[in-house]
Amino acid sequence: MHTDTGPAQLLHRSAELKEELVAFGTSRLFERLLDPLLPEASGPSGVWDEASAINVIDHFLLQYRLPDGNTVADRFVARRTALTDTDRQMILAWRDPVEGLFEVRSKHDDSLLLLNLLDDLEYRAYTNAGRTALRAVKKGGFLSARLVTLAPVPDAWLFSGVMSSYPRTAAPEIAAAALDLATSRQNLVFRNPEKVKQGWHSMREDRAAFAEFFGSDELILTPEEAEDCFNAYYRHRQHSTANSSLFTLSPELAQAGSVGVIYDQVDGLNFYGTTDRCGTCS
Repeated sequence: MHTDTGPAQLLHRSAELKEELVAFGTSRLFERLLDPLLPEASGPSGVWDEASAINVIDHFLLQYRLPDGNTVADRFVARRTALTDTDRQMILAWRDPVEGLFEVRSKHDDSLLLLNLLDDLEYRAYTNAGRTALRAVKKGGFLSARLVTLAPVPDAWLFSGVMSSYPRTAAPEIAAAALDLATSRQNLVFRNPEKVKQGWHSMREDRAAFAEFFGSDELILTPEEAEDCFNAYYRHRQHSTANSSLFTLSPELAQAGSVGVIYDQVDGLNFYGTTDRCGTCS
């Protein structure tokens, strides 16, 4: 029985549990579900990348939804009846990892203080792979990593999967990558409650400006009108007189008879293709 819940003991125990979970999740019991995911670990040239494979497996263990809606971690906890309550709490907490690009704010003997460039929150991160795993990480550098909470220690996080390290000089590339991730995977940003508030505030402001500019929060336009009107709207919002193209429709909408536009107060801005030809933008 593992009853000591000090940080050092939890780190040691987390390594044991993760090893058992990996063996369980990569067993024949799940190979039919895992095997189709592993090609994601091969690059465009088809070369196998071990680090990518580890991260694919890590996602499969903790987040992939099995046909019954559970995760591999859920199944593991259900089958291992000898686990302590602390063991169960730790493993089940791993199902909600934090993915991000992190700036290394400071280094300590056994941990790093990280700033997530996506959600603007700080994380105290430990590793169960030994202190040498953090030796090459430099203060001021950057990491691409997945973190899971080290329950039940408050505000303590654990590296999960493989992290990639980048020097301080990579700051421009990291900033661009963070912007791309924040745009394409907004759930990573909205872990921060303040970012959620800012997002809702920005959307309410934009919706009000949209309704004022167009005279309504619902429009029906031809595809040509939609692109012209929205480019005019975005130039208006940016106080720009440049005649540059900021907005283009998707190929599907560009081929539609007309485009319905609804700026909903909850769902935001949405576009719908219709077969009728009509337009209302002036």
